[in-house]
Amino acid sequence: MSQKVNILIVDDEPRNLQVLESILDDPGYRLVRATSGDEALLSLVTDEFALLILDVQMPRMSGFELAQLIKERRKTARVPIIFLTAYYNSDQHVQEGYGTGAVDYMHKPVNAAVLRSKVAVFAELHRKGVELERANRLLLAEVAERRRAEGRLQELNDSLDQRVTERTAELRASESRLLEVNRRKDEFLATLAHELRNPLAPVRNAVHFLKLKGSGGTEVQWASDVIERQVHLMGRLIGDLMDVSRINQGRIELKRALVPLDEVLADALETVQPQMDGAGHKLTVVQPPAHLLVDGDRARLSQIFINLLANASKYTDPGGQIELRVVKEGGEVLVTVADSGIGVEPHRLESVFEMFSQEEPALSRSRGGLGIGLSLTRKLVQMHGGSVRARSEGAGRGSEFVVQLPLAETLPHSGDRYEAQPPAATVGGGLRILVADDNVDAAESLATLLDLMGHTVRRVEDGEAAVQAVAEFAPDIGLLDIGMPKVDGFEACRRIRALPAGRAPMLVAITGWGQPHDIERSRQAGFDHHLVKPVDIDALVKLVDTRAVSRT
Repeated sequence: MSQKVNILIVDDEPRNLQVLESILDDPGYRLVRATSGDEALLSLVTDEFALLILDVQMPRMSGFELAQLIKERRKTARVPIIFLTAYYNSDQHVQEGYGTGAVDYMHKPVNAAVLRSKVAVFAELHRKGVELERANRLLLAEVAERRRAEGRLQELNDSLDQRVTERTAELRASESRLLEVNRRKDEFLATLAHELRNPLAPVRNAVHFLKLKGSGGTEVQWASDVIERQVHLMGRLIGDLMDVSRINQGRIELKRALVPLDEVLADALETVQPQMDGAGHKLTVVQPPAHLLVDGDRARLSQIFINLLANASKYTDPGGQIELRVVKEGGEVLVTVADSGIGVEPHRLESVFEMFSQEEPALSRSRGGLGIGLSLTRKLVQMHGGSVRARSEGAGRGSEFVVQLPLAETLPHSGDRYEAQPPAATVGGGLRILVADDNVDAAESLATLLDLMGHTVRRVEDGEAAVQAVAEFAPDIGLLDIGMPKVDGFEACRRIRALPAGRAPMLVAITGWGQPHDIERSRQAGFDHHLVKPVDIDALVKLVDTRAVSRT
């Protein structure tokens, strides 16, 4: 097993250090705490660190001052620094951070997945650097030994020289690969920051607009639509990243059924149509009149064609043409998405399916994207037993992406066909609902929404208050955040389930954690349902309606 990598985390708040330790819990890391600049300097004197994660706002010595001292010392000058701050947002402060030697600058609350990804990159670079240094020492030792034996073993000079040449070539090739990995990492991090900040800007503007404008009017509706679209966009970006991770770990299971392909394509077109309409694209759809059935997961199949259609729209100039064509060939179906857009150079046709591949440089392109959509598409197609390939005659001459899927061998019985579930009817208000969340904005907005639906709502801000409110308020539904002070959501759920018998509430976990093991942990704690933030309002309404029906 490789030696653990030392990472120094500096923050004057022990709770923040605990959060960082939880995020970076990895057997390959040795996390060293420091609660002040003096402690951090002492640690840097005694140990070698791959990375320094540094809070900006600290008493006595700020993060910027500590970083300046670190960069002035020869031993520590090359240690990468990631600044964390909840206070500095202006370009001046960001520039000051980079001026003191920071390699990145993140805002609290920290995005756990992004921080883990960045730390993993620097840890790997540190390991590779140690390996390269060790290899260089070995090479120098070999050269020294050759020179000591030169007088006695002159006949071995040629073979030794050849060995040195080969080893040097290997090291140079390894260094070249490391530089390429580092370049792609830097481009991806820059792209990720760009893409995740893009949706936030209009959301922030729209929120300020709502505050200034007040209620009512078409402008308020416009601002609400902007917020909804941008939050959906951010959800798509994060969802794509999570899907790639789940597929790589083999944790995605397809919910297979016999699905009419035309309905899958209709789902995809419905999603992408507003994007095409906004760009004035002319869409042509050509498909056979008969239903073609495929054995697959309707949602994942739709995701494949949403990615391809959205990609075609993204890289086609306004007023361009996009064609969706379906052709049956024997026991297979070919679905082609063609556009008149920017095209792809022939030598890049295969690399466009690689992770983080970008057809335009990260700093110059204006069309957006993380470079993971086509990689995710290929993985999903392969999971359905198919293949996808790209065709293009070069830059400016458009592109074609052809998906090949096996057709179902038999026609379905009436019960085999995938039937879309009708939307659940809203029963109406009248329920008693408890909202427990220490995030005041999140709790107030959710409580306000439920109140507008006609329900009686009580709001509390910690786990102990939630348990007490259940005993006093007797809610029909309890919406409990997991990360609450005093008592977390899991423990609050257990205490509620242990209350004297009576009309037990439906308990719903509301959390930012949505991995399978998180859902299983909620179930074991006693929750009836698990919803991931930002909460899907339609899903919440269905749960509320289900509870209302059970009372009638």
